[in-house]
Formats: sequence, C-alpha cells, structure tokens
Amino acid sequence: MTDKVITAHVPGPLAKKVDELANSLERSRGWIVKEALTSWVAQEEERRRWTLDALADVDAARVIDYEAVRAWAASLGSETPLAVPVATPVQPRAKRAPRKR
Repeated sequence: MTDKVITAHVPGPLAKKVDELANSLERSRGWIVKEALTSWVAQEEERRRWTLDALADVDAARVIDYEAVRAWAASLGSETPLAVPVATPVQPRAKRAPRKR
C-alpha cells in the first residue's frame, strides 16, 4: 500500500489539541491524524450502510408507525410499558432513481 500525503488547514485550537494528544500518547501528530481520519471514515461508511438498509426497509414496506414508536417510548419507565412496536404493512414507495456521486 502506498501512502499519500494529504494537507488540511485546521483551526489553531484543534491543532493545539492534536499536538497535546500526540505528546501525551508519545505519538506523532501524523499518527494521531491518521487514527482520527481512519475512525471517521469507518463511521461514515457504516452510517451510509445503515441509511441504505433503512431505505431498503422503506422500499419493502418494513416500517413502524411513528405514533406507535412515540407511544411506546412515552410508556417506558411507567408501571405498564407498552410492547415494542412492530412493522405494519404499508403501500410500497415508488422506486427512486439511483443517486449520483
């Protein structure tokens, strides 16, 4: 794998925090930034997968009514909490055109 240098302008206070963290962990500034960027990219990829999974559920009509969820959440901690809501059949949505990147 070939490394590639990426340059970014960051606010002074953020750069100071990165430097402080690097010093406290006895690591380089580059190592700290690479770890942070790796973690952020993984998080965003996972968020995208969740979003696509959720949209697929909507397209397949696997949805839970909003009011049912609100009622269930409001009942938590009460003497008689409601059962967890389940998906109810709805009319499937029209297929969307794929998004361009």
